Amino acid sequence: MAITTIQPNRGASVPDFLAVGEEKEALVDWQKRCGINKEAQIRLVKLAHMRYQHPDLEEITAFLLDFGMQIAHQTYDQIWFRGYGDDQYVYYACKGPKKFLGGTFQVESYEDLQKAAKLPTAEGIRELTDAPGGGHILTLTDPEGFPMNLIFGQTPAEIGDYPPKITVNYEVEKPRALKFQRFTPGPAAVHKVGHFGMCVNKFHDMVDFYTTNFNLVPSDFLYADKAGEKKNVALFAHIDRGDKLVDHHTLFFSANETTHVHHASFEVHDYDTQNLGHQWLAKKGYRSVWGVGRHILGSQIFDYWWDTTGNMIEHYADGDLVNETTPIAYGPAGDESLAVWGPDVPPSFLN
Repeated sequence: MAITTIQPNRGASVPDFLAVGEEKEALVDWQKRCGINKEAQIRLVKLAHMRYQHPDLEEITAFLLDFGMQIAHQTYDQIWFRGYGDDQYVYYACKGPKKFLGGTFQVESYEDLQKAAKLPTAEGIRELTDAPGGGHILTLTDPEGFPMNLIFGQTPAEIGDYPPKITVNYEVEKPRALKFQRFTPGPAAVHKVGHFGMCVNKFHDMVDFYTTNFNLVPSDFLYADKAGEKKNVALFAHIDRGDKLVDHHTLFFSANETTHVHHASFEVHDYDTQNLGHQWLAKKGYRSVWGVGRHILGSQIFDYWWDTTGNMIEHYADGDLVNETTPIAYGPAGDESLAVWGPDVPPSFLN
């Protein structure tokens, strides 16, 4: 009888230009091909916080505290939640019917706000007099009608305590000698907001809007075969900061029959922190969407939850970093592109 050899699994930290595969394009070539004028763009620095409207502030507050945020400031009908990074807050909630109020990007200068104010759907620049850290904010809408917020002049917050790095023993290298791993149950403390995603009808209009008006550039395009032709149906985009390293994606959107915000994602410390937080939320009776698992695009370890208003929210850890030298990758859309390990993708995640 022939004996079949089964190869064990392997994992490695592979250089970006190899990991993206054969279907790829240099960012500078894509920008030239698409006629991107970088000098005309509104310059984003980072995703600073998310904004939502909730009918029950007490209920969502209990959830977000269990999710790993802390209250930075509150009034009768508004609450600002922070992580332990230098953002004054990573999540803003106000009272009212369920509504997505957009992601908020920090821009490089006040002049960027003034430039944005000239866009057709932009509202006026307003000063934030009651929010922690102050600053000025402007809201506009994209081609799907989603709000997008830009902020400048906010005073950074005092950084909180960073969790200790865990020392890991491998089969040969065992640096954790005479030290035992011990953990305290509780929420997975949030560091910052990392990205958010949307399901859209006007996919190509959205790509054009965000990559022309702002320094958002593709990390990955996913395509579908339509009448024998590859058509892009999903975009993972990051903020172009030149040679500075940034998160693999800050904004994600995919073509869908229905238009809605998909999820917002918040960074936590590491794998153990995330799993303990997952266990904490499960014991509290909150509804899991998907996870824990590891994504392929972005490489993050993920776990998704429904909040008490019905919005999807994610913890992530160990995400990829990219810069202007990272090639744009192209690949087929499908469940198999979503995770390398974890539970099967539930239907509720894809809708």
